[in-house]
Amino acid sequence: MPDIHIKRQHHLGLADARKLAFRWAEVAEEKLGMECVYEEGKTSDRVSFSRPGANGELKVTKDSFVLDARLGMLLGLFKERIETEIVSNLDELLQHAEPLKVFDKELAKRTAARKAPARKPPAPKRG
Repeated sequence: MPDIHIKRQHHLGLADARKLAFRWAEVAEEKLGMECVYEEGKTSDRVSFSRPGANGELKVTKDSFVLDARLGMLLGLFKERIETEIVSNLDELLQHAEPLKVFDKELAKRTAARKAPARKPPAPKRG
């Protein structure tokens, strides 16, 4: 059983969730000294992470992130602080990603509407 279990729903789709997970892994490596291994799948991805005293994985799907981590005895003493930091970082990444996704959809609709050929009104029927 993991010491830390965090689940976050999103509406990004797998491609954008994958980008966000890559960013999460980069930050984990840079700021936390984690070693991360990213495995892509057809319907979900997995980021395995480890460092002395902690290991786990982040599962990435088209509509959720699920993080499970196990802490060693020393880091277990700081579980609440570590969990709070992970939640904060993940929520911040999602907060910045969600508005962009909505904006991208709206922009795509507007661009498609501009590129659509102009329609002529139907000719009146003569009786």
